[in-house]
Amino acid sequence: MLWEVTRYYSYDWIERYYIDPDFFFTYFGFPWIEPLPGGLMYVHFLGLGLLATFIILGLWYRISAVLFFLGFTYVFLLDQANYLNHFYLVCWVSFMMIFVPANRAASLDVVRRPSLRVATVPFWPQIMICSMIGIAYFFGGVAKINSDWLHGEPMRTWLAGSTDFPVIGQYFTEPWAPYFFSYGGLLFDLLIVPLLLWRRTRLFAVIMIVSFHLTNFQLFSIGIFPWFMLFATPMFFPPKTLRPILKFERIFGEPGKTKAALKTSDRTKRLVIAGVAAFFIFHIFMPFRHHLYPGNVNWTEEGHNWSWHMKLRNKSGSLRLTATDTDTGESWTINQREYLSSRQRSKIRGRPDMIVLFAHHLEEELRKEGHRNVEIRAEANISLNSRPRQLLIDPTLDLTTVKRSLMPYPWILPLETPLQVP
Repeated sequence: MLWEVTRYYSYDWIERYYIDPDFFFTYFGFPWIEPLPGGLMYVHFLGLGLLATFIILGLWYRISAVLFFLGFTYVFLLDQANYLNHFYLVCWVSFMMIFVPANRAASLDVVRRPSLRVATVPFWPQIMICSMIGIAYFFGGVAKINSDWLHGEPMRTWLAGSTDFPVIGQYFTEPWAPYFFSYGGLLFDLLIVPLLLWRRTRLFAVIMIVSFHLTNFQLFSIGIFPWFMLFATPMFFPPKTLRPILKFERIFGEPGKTKAALKTSDRTKRLVIAGVAAFFIFHIFMPFRHHLYPGNVNWTEEGHNWSWHMKLRNKSGSLRLTATDTDTGESWTINQREYLSSRQRSKIRGRPDMIVLFAHHLEEELRKEGHRNVEIRAEANISLNSRPRQLLIDPTLDLTTVKRSLMPYPWILPLETPLQVP
């Protein structure tokens, strides 16, 4: 995350994402979260970088972990247009780091307070971190069990545009290539954690992880995610494997010959059990909640976020928004460039909830300009995974009358265009 913060500065993303835009696509239930004014967002990201550094060094660890979790989750919730599954994962892992005793050895906190130093800790922190990483893998694989993915889309489209990939790019247009990558990715996500946990297959799993994530890094623009998962891999190794490699006993003493061990009280154990149970209930329900909505989740987007639906859809098309002043009868096309950044415009086209949110914002802005009674309609012609374009939402609906809700939107039109498989 320290690396990610430096990327935000070097690519000028802080200004582009959080200062330049006048409007932000807030999440349902969080309309009150807004960017800090002026240049304070730069200060906020500087603070995140410092907190990440303190966590690395184990300095003022607990308060640093709390503040980092709150600070990064705040950034995550600012705008749906910036949603990334690995940022969602970072939010959860940083939350867990609050409770993980990661500063009890090889930390500046131990230098400041030698009484903190221990040679062993309870097993549950490792279980929780590994479970979170495993959930991202496993449910990412479950989400790939859908008709489009099993027919090679959108992988076919992406590979066709990446034939300059080193060495193997020349084969990306072969008929078998999209199926190889699609089914390979599915099996990798579903099986990689069991392969890591079994001693006999652990080396093979590590080789697969390195190959998989380095290929993804080269093939897709997915930021720190491949490196995040690569460096999380040692968490799956048993301590007895890593301790000799890290020369842990030489520095901190052997766990069987030292009294330095972090104990867990009975009350803490009960809290841990309750927390783990709530954790698994939440993370099992959320990835499957899209089944409560009608239609294809990659089309409707209902239940798509927070569910590890990673790289499953390729949406393209156009969005035309029309405003009508009901007092004068005048109608005109909204120039989206006046209100949205290029990133926001690219994201809004295929996302009904974001279209509704923007329509409400337009209504408020047009009222300020003197249009007391205005209607907003949208014509969204969208292609999903190389299908022919079709209307995404009812173009006759006045979107200012729609209330945001967690219930299904009946005005989203069903996906009717068939998948084009060569």
